[in-house]
Amino acid sequence: MSLDPALRARIDALLQANRAVLFMKGVPEAPQCGFSAKAVSALESLGADYAHVNVLADAEIREGIKAYGDWPTIPQLYVDGELVGGSDIIGQMVNSGELHAALGLAAPDRTPPSITITPAALAMIRGAIDDAGGEVVLQVDIDRGFRTRLNLAPADADAIALDIEGVRVQFDVAGARRAEGLTIDFADDMRGKGLVIDNPNAPKPVAQLSPAEVDAKVRAGELLLVDVRPPEERAIASVSVPFRTFDEGREAIEALPKDTAIAFMCHGGGRSGRAAEEFRALGFGNVHNVEGGIVAWSRTVDASIPEY
Repeated sequence: MSLDPALRARIDALLQANRAVLFMKGVPEAPQCGFSAKAVSALESLGADYAHVNVLADAEIREGIKAYGDWPTIPQLYVDGELVGGSDIIGQMVNSGELHAALGLAAPDRTPPSITITPAALAMIRGAIDDAGGEVVLQVDIDRGFRTRLNLAPADADAIALDIEGVRVQFDVAGARRAEGLTIDFADDMRGKGLVIDNPNAPKPVAQLSPAEVDAKVRAGELLLVDVRPPEERAIASVSVPFRTFDEGREAIEALPKDTAIAFMCHGGGRSGRAAEEFRALGFGNVHNVEGGIVAWSRTVDASIPEY
């Protein structure tokens, strides 16, 4: 594919204006594919600044960047104007420390985390390794939302690893720091049958608050209320206490301290629940959902609010 000169100039300008640029699907707060999410997680483990381009919002860039660097897939990372590669290469370079060096950052902390695997879980893992031929190890992946996956994988010399009674357990750089204090147990009860993970570092689950509780806490200055509904819905029905919205984007609210107490509200609780989970995944540890939304608020707190 030949690249239009005007489009090449656009991409050149992006790369010249930013030392590191990630061309991805979606945005870092909400990646729209697993590979983009993996790239974001790896980059954010560095703590480095990087620009991003959402190729789903720019069809020209989406196709043009593939021709620009002769790389057929998205995401793509550029550093100092040079193509680094896609999500797998980004992850490998983070684990090896090469990307830290390229960005002028300190070498990563490669201290293995302290974790616990109970005897019952260890027996199950050993059995799975034996069934796979014995040439694999336990790979523990923990993303930035603290979702954890356990897989059997080949040993990786660049991974951060520890040995637990003959079982090699390996992590990438970001996952190792998120795994400190992790416990892997085996359950055969009401939770089901299989491995169970307890991570003390994971943010607390989103709590439900009644409209009356939110009303009282907002009036007392103890809670920030965010109405995630669009303006046309708020024009029909709104609460009388102070609240913020996403009308101008989410950046200002995402920039608040991670211990800020926030409650999200919508019409019935669904959209706000998803927003609360997204903020929890960003590291906010005191997020809530207004149970029943503004419909419940009208029925239990302020009957003057119309239902719709």
